[in-house]
Amino acid sequence: MAFERARSEEQREARRQAILGAAITMLAEMPVAEVTLNELSRRAGLAKSNVLRYFESREAVLLELLDAAWQDWLGQLDRDLSAAARPAAPVTSRCDRLAAAVAASLAARPVLCDLISAQAAVLERNVSPQVAAQYKRSSMAGIDAFGSLMRGCVPELGEQDAVKLAGATILTTGALWPHTQPSAAMLAVYEADPELADMRLDFTATIRELVEVMSAGLLVRDGRREH
Repeated sequence: MAFERARSEEQREARRQAILGAAITMLAEMPVAEVTLNELSRRAGLAKSNVLRYFESREAVLLELLDAAWQDWLGQLDRDLSAAARPAAPVTSRCDRLAAAVAASLAARPVLCDLISAQAAVLERNVSPQVAAQYKRSSMAGIDAFGSLMRGCVPELGEQDAVKLAGATILTTGALWPHTQPSAAMLAVYEADPELADMRLDFTATIRELVEVMSAGLLVRDGRREH
């Protein structure tokens, strides 16, 4: 289906949402690396040139989706952490509960993790300075919000250390995710060779351990850890 040229703000917004919706559907079916502008255009029912009227590149579409996915995740994480909170528990226990909730929440959102893993190497490489700056400002606000949620569980971290922990968690997510999504060939290797199978990383367990160890280290460094 081909759309007529949009002539009102409502029509233009409908086009944008059609493009974003098509991209969301594609990401549910395939990794970021396989999302192409040609296929995105076809699914949105628009010519590629028309897609580029609303988004300057495929990467710009995906950055907007990453930002939206990030905001949605923070809302869910807030609810998850509230449910897991035990304010009267020892700080070590609260750090462990924080780590478990964050790891489980990220693992439940593979599209978000895939987008995070592609952010620096792919998504930020084919956008204008204006789009890059807009995304970076939103990303910084997101890290601050993530840090605030972490600090809500473990106030002993302090504002600065909570933001450091939040940033390290996201950086590790981006680096770790591709290594925990092995190809069919690697899965066959792991199944055939128990020694090599030991090299397979589990995403949830690794993220959980990172948050546990780093939060404990930050508290020890600042003399705020309790037993």
